[in-house]
Amino acid sequence: MSTPVDGRHAAAYRSREVPGPLQVTDGVWAVPVPLRGSPLRYITVFLVETRDGLVLIDAGYEHPSCWESFTGSLAETGHDLADVRLVLLTHNHPDHVGFADRVRAVSGAKLVMGRADDFAYQRRERGGGFLLQLRRALGLTGAPAEVIDEMYAAARGVAHHSESLELDLAPDGDSEHVLGGVTFLGVHTPGHTYGHTVYVDTSRGVVFTGDTMMAEGPTQLAIPSLPGDDPAGDLLGSLDRIRDLGAEIACPAHQFPYRDIAVRAAKLKAHHEAELDTVDELLRTRDTAWEIAPYLTWPKPWEELGTGGKRFALIHTLSLVLGVTR
Repeated sequence: MSTPVDGRHAAAYRSREVPGPLQVTDGVWAVPVPLRGSPLRYITVFLVETRDGLVLIDAGYEHPSCWESFTGSLAETGHDLADVRLVLLTHNHPDHVGFADRVRAVSGAKLVMGRADDFAYQRRERGGGFLLQLRRALGLTGAPAEVIDEMYAAARGVAHHSESLELDLAPDGDSEHVLGGVTFLGVHTPGHTYGHTVYVDTSRGVVFTGDTMMAEGPTQLAIPSLPGDDPAGDLLGSLDRIRDLGAEIACPAHQFPYRDIAVRAAKLKAHHEAELDTVDELLRTRDTAWEIAPYLTWPKPWEELGTGGKRFALIHTLSLVLGVTR
């Protein structure tokens, strides 16, 4: 179990409550934003002070309730939205990019996200956005046609954003961003998505891990929809990179900030390596992700998972199968 930076945020997460803003360390604020209709309950947007303005890490859903919560909490911390100069997006999921463009419209901030997660790049290089990639991947799982149709229809209902966000900068790989004497290293860490990036505030020893490395639990693997995709292998390499950064505090987009980063990275890597070993064993008597998924460990037994939960589990299993068989 990870060591929380502040026990109040860890307690709120475990009690299924949304905590208030928290000063993680000098100049770094955690601003939880409730996610209406999501089992995740909230995303934590991080705010970093520099002498030339503010840096924002991630943004919530494109929904009025998220915007109202965020701006209210921002004022509570004593900061002004107009002072945001840079928005660093860890990846392109809707709970991370939703109101980024609205921040830019108010403050003129530059928006940055890894090239492989840029929506225009995905349409051009990956044959479409989230839904098209999902449909292709579901077709690789071996699930019955009626199950695929049900999962796809449900996914359409929760695709909250238009995927039209235009970036000011889309680095291909690692990057460096400097504002007001503070250097942020963008470290390419695929696995959860293909362009996922963690950002390191080198002066404070803080790494903003997005969805790659939470304080607790596994990492959801990316949708494998093209030949050569290997999210499981990508993630194992990314965990090694985070382990070796030497940061002292991890600030994930969900759950709570924590310490003991190298220990957490090692434990999470061991968990996913064990998943791969299990899938390798199951492939001796089963052929598809659909046949294997019920035998893996999920938050609930397979039979009790809803349509969305089974979709996440099935895509994760497909990524593991590809990690074993390629």
